[in-house]
Amino acid sequence: MKKIINTSKAPAPIGPYSQAVQIDQTLYVSGQIAIDPSSNELVMGSVEEESHQVMRNLSAVLSEAGYSLENIVKATIFLSDMTLFPKVNEVYGSYFNSDFPARETVAVAGLPKGVNVEISIIACKD
Repeated sequence: MKKIINTSKAPAPIGPYSQAVQIDQTLYVSGQIAIDPSSNELVMGSVEEESHQVMRNLSAVLSEAGYSLENIVKATIFLSDMTLFPKVNEVYGSYFNSDFPARETVAVAGLPKGVNVEISIIACKD
């Protein structure tokens, strides 16, 4: 059965989608960008700050559903420019100790609200 996940600790969707959808033990989390949910403002100081906010938003959605970063099995990182990859990769990697999720990183022509980073994930419980 499909369960919709929503939390005020992550940005509200800016379109017709849910923050996450759980089916059985698998959680599909929509792409998160660097919006601070407490102010609804973009965090755009540096790509590192932007990336940390994205990871905090993903963590908030995971937590609401009873998951953690350790449950992530797949991540997709969207970048406005592939030259940002080393900095984003360093921040992303700092959130994991081992058993890293599968992942791809792609550069795209544009992202919502002109951000540099968007990350979507799939998490699963055993």
